[in-house]
Amino acid sequence: MINIFVFSNERAWSRRIKNKKLFFNNVCKAFPKKYKFLNKKISLSLLLSNNKNIKKLNKNFRNKDKSTDILSFPFNDKLRLTKKTYLGDIVISYNFIDKPKSQKNEFFRKKLIKIFIHGFLHLLSFNHIRNVDYEKMLKEEKFIYQSVISKLN
Repeated sequence: MINIFVFSNERAWSRRIKNKKLFFNNVCKAFPKKYKFLNKKISLSLLLSNNKNIKKLNKNFRNKDKSTDILSFPFNDKLRLTKKTYLGDIVISYNFIDKPKSQKNEFFRKKLIKIFIHGFLHLLSFNHIRNVDYEKMLKEEKFIYQSVISKLN
């Protein structure tokens, strides 16, 4: 079971998603079985933020002085799933997800689900540094995304 602690320091998120915790819990419930961790207590924190704040975090932790769509901070360098595991933190920028501003809410939510899955996989030690790792991560992203979209629609 996955427990998500959802925080927000950007009010604009509430215009697009009324109950953020429920939204992300429903996303995780729609994950394929292998990512539900049914006999474990898995948790992570999610900060719904904006370009200004994510730029500060990116500079402080990755030495990159620019905003980005998402940051993932795994709690451990090497993933060890035990009965009770804290995976780490994800930060998502509203400004990146809300482009173009004219997009329908359904498209916004699909982009958000896709980027959340990307960050979640980073917490599970997936990366895209080498091309072979990129292909593996992309395959898992698509696998999870298809599961979520088919169950939420």
